[in-house]
Amino acid sequence: MCAPVESWRVRMDVAVRLGVLGCADVAARRVLPAVARCSEVRLVAVASRDSAKAADFAGRFGCAAVTGYDALLAQDDVDAVYLPLPAALHARWVERALLAGKHVLAEKPLTTSAADTERLLGLAARLGLVLVENYMFLAHGRHAAVRRMVDDGAVGTPLAFGATFTIPPRPPGDIRLDPALGGGALLDTGGYPLRAALHFLGTGLSVAGAALSGDGRVELGGAALLTRADGVTAQLGFGLRHAYTSEYWFLGTEGRLTTEHVFTTPADHRPVVRLDRGGRREERVLPVEDQYAGAVRRFAEAVRAGCSPNTAATLAQAVVVDRITRAAEARTRHE
Repeated sequence: MCAPVESWRVRMDVAVRLGVLGCADVAARRVLPAVARCSEVRLVAVASRDSAKAADFAGRFGCAAVTGYDALLAQDDVDAVYLPLPAALHARWVERALLAGKHVLAEKPLTTSAADTERLLGLAARLGLVLVENYMFLAHGRHAAVRRMVDDGAVGTPLAFGATFTIPPRPPGDIRLDPALGGGALLDTGGYPLRAALHFLGTGLSVAGAALSGDGRVELGGAALLTRADGVTAQLGFGLRHAYTSEYWFLGTEGRLTTEHVFTTPADHRPVVRLDRGGRREERVLPVEDQYAGAVRRFAEAVRAGCSPNTAATLAQAVVVDRITRAAEARTRHE
């Protein structure tokens, strides 16, 4: 979906001027250090409703401090905004940013409903602005290497895909445990294995079944079974109170391919892809790669090109999340 309006584009030889709405942990740990490593993007300002917090954050990253999100959106020296707010606030502030003429890199999930996601993708397209859901793992070259291996017949004919992302229990007060802020395992850790399935198997996946478990406030874990029209299945697992797991695998007629540390891969991690076939194991070590800087760079390239990438997958993601929720609720009612 490419932008028809040229006025919002940034010249190819000029850095995209970035503002940040909010002082979230993911911004401090992952995204803003990555911005500092990318010449294609220049951090201009960070906004918070708390002026002291904005000043502290701005001091750490060498940019201007702004009090209030609307004040930052009104700045003429900001081309694009990065939005790491709690999930329940995304739809409102993505819309306000787009209407202010800013391109948007929004932390996942883009919104908490398929209807809002579809509406905002449509708004961005009409305004000629780039809107990207920030699944940073997609910027790592490991996944292209895995696709080539599978396409070249490494596992024979692929029959099943599986992916799991689980993390240890969150501390009290974590926003992922607050339903009012869009918390819960499905929207948080569940989004990663689902996006991996959509990336490798395409957007035409149906929900065959799902189960969610929680504490009465938010779901803390779950699983889903997806199917493709040709019979290929995707088995997804996710959770917020589990041993750390971050992996995916392909199973085919002749072998099984697995790889770990796939979703929050450190920049110095050397990925390993294991192929079990014919009673033998082969291990392929892939190059170190900085997926966080890669994600920022890809966003800048999209802004310069005036073209939002992966919009079909972004919408399919939101639709499948809604269907997983309904399937799990239906299962609970029939137990």
